[in-house]
Amino acid sequence: MSGENLKKTPLNNIHRVLGGKMVDFGGWDMPVQYPAGVIGEHLRTRNNSGLFDVSHMGEFWVEGADAISFVNKLTTNDVTKLVDGQAQYSALTREDGTVVDDLLVYRFDQDKLLLVVNASTTEKDWDWITSHTQDENITLTNVSADYCQIAVQGKDAIGILQKLTDTNLSEIKYYYFTTGKVDSVDAIISRTGYTGEDGFEVYANSKYAEQLWNKILEIGNYGDENGILPCGLAARNTLRLESAMSLYGHEISDEITPLEANLGWICKLNKGEFIGRDSLLKQKEEGLKRKLIGFEMTEKGIARDGFDVYINDEKVGFVTSGSPAPFLKKNIGLAFVPSEFANVGQEIKIDVRGKHLTAKIVPIPFYKREK
Repeated sequence: MSGENLKKTPLNNIHRVLGGKMVDFGGWDMPVQYPAGVIGEHLRTRNNSGLFDVSHMGEFWVEGADAISFVNKLTTNDVTKLVDGQAQYSALTREDGTVVDDLLVYRFDQDKLLLVVNASTTEKDWDWITSHTQDENITLTNVSADYCQIAVQGKDAIGILQKLTDTNLSEIKYYYFTTGKVDSVDAIISRTGYTGEDGFEVYANSKYAEQLWNKILEIGNYGDENGILPCGLAARNTLRLESAMSLYGHEISDEITPLEANLGWICKLNKGEFIGRDSLLKQKEEGLKRKLIGFEMTEKGIARDGFDVYINDEKVGFVTSGSPAPFLKKNIGLAFVPSEFANVGQEIKIDVRGKHLTAKIVPIPFYKREK
């Protein structure tokens, strides 16, 4: 897709002003990194704070008396367990148990939910969800273009954002949210993120995106040695990989089930009927043929997405995500291997450009922040 045809977030011009290196990401013109570089952005988020433009994500309102029951039949997690002001990680699954997308479900009240989906799958997800309406008492609204979403991540995030809001952020528990004002702008403030760090995601009207972004940079002392840094897609990816968080199209896809991807914890198979439940139940009862594992390279080399995995000279699986880990200073990755080999300490070989390099299976997540 040519540059002029790419979708743009309301922060597109700001990214360019800040020296962002722009790339085509699923049809969006997005910054992959800024002048500080991927390692600098990654480490600043781990040690202090990072700022991310997530405005390309999709948002759908589900409103009406049947909002909860409708979303519950489409998703793997149990929406009925949510209370007002709570968010939930979940997945949309097909009849065969494979994944349409992973998403967040926010409960505002018993008649009002917000679904937040991935950018590259927004249209597909919308079509999937609307195609499964029957005679429910619900109204579906695609408001993806109306919202900006800005993520402030890292241990300094709460201190930075608190200076911009009267809402007591310390009272928001992990995976909960509230509504309030940020820099006098009406916003949804959610204690969620995709980095493995504490932090917040702020949703607001798109027209306030530049105001909020610039104010957070200012309050976060952007430009100082330990100040906040704007972060691109590359650092977002290395951060989530160190934390072993799934990326759609890699660890989960239309060929992979949540159970295979270590996401059994979001599959509430006892909650009642939902799309894909029978297939997931069958897969669980029969036993998984393959599992997602974490590995660390023990020979010098970087295993990239799609590289083949070998055990005893036999090709048995593939790498779903692989990269250097800037904080851990190791080359790591996630891969699928047959269940019988999915054991910590198991040696594997990865075909890195024709050379079979040694790696070992290690516990995941690779990185876990100190509470």
